[in-house]
Amino acid sequence: MWLVFKIPLVLMSLYTSVFSNDKVFKEYCWGCHHQTSVAFGPSFEEIASKRTYGEIQGHIIAPRSTYIQLGYKRSVMPSFKDKLTIKQLDEITNFIISFKKEN
Repeated sequence: MWLVFKIPLVLMSLYTSVFSNDKVFKEYCWGCHHQTSVAFGPSFEEIASKRTYGEIQGHIIAPRSTYIQLGYKRSVMPSFKDKLTIKQLDEITNFIISFKKEN
């Protein structure tokens, strides 16, 4: 019986942890990046399939330092180093990684 109540709570906590920073995503990311389709920047699906967790975080913090190693000719992405907390950076990175397609 306890399992019936436990599963929804676990699912709710997962949903909350992944989407708790929806405001941050909409404020800082959504203008250029969409989850599954290309906007001004690459989609989260594309980013997640080509980059490691560390590369994603590095590019969010210092895009002008990482764009060449990621294969871009230039970067117009601003740095979010002073705009995001460590927790927000981790949440956004985990959100992006969640779009990685399984092979």
